[in-house]
This record gives sequence, C-alpha cells and structure tokens, in this order.
Amino acid sequence: MQIQQIRTIAKENGIKSGKATKINLIRKIQQVEGNYACFATADSGECDQIGCLWRKDCLSAAKRQ
Repeated sequence: MQIQQIRTIAKENGIKSGKATKINLIRKIQQVEGNYACFATADSGECDQIGCLWRKDCLSAAKRQ
C-alpha cells in the first residue's frame, strides 16, 4: 500500500502522520483500531492474522528488517 493511502487511513482514524515512517504509522493505526501493533514483526514469515489489511505489506516488510 502506498504511503499516501496509509496517511489517509491515519487521518480517518484521527492520527497525525507527520513524518512517521510507514511501519510506525501502520502500527499506530493498528493500536487505534484496537489491534496488536505487530506490523513487520513476523520474523519467521508466518502470521495468523489472515484478514489483516496490512498482511501482504507486513510480511514483505518483515523480510527486509
């Protein structure tokens, strides 16, 4: 997902994105939505959150860290 789309989602949730990184912004959105702030933490490449909006980006971001 593009950063501009993420900033729009953040704004809809009352979050000021400022200069937050993609990872930090998504984690903040996850927190505000009442979910685990786990974006890009699937070090093993496994995640049980099948319906997560961020899943595809999350797994590829976890590989890069």
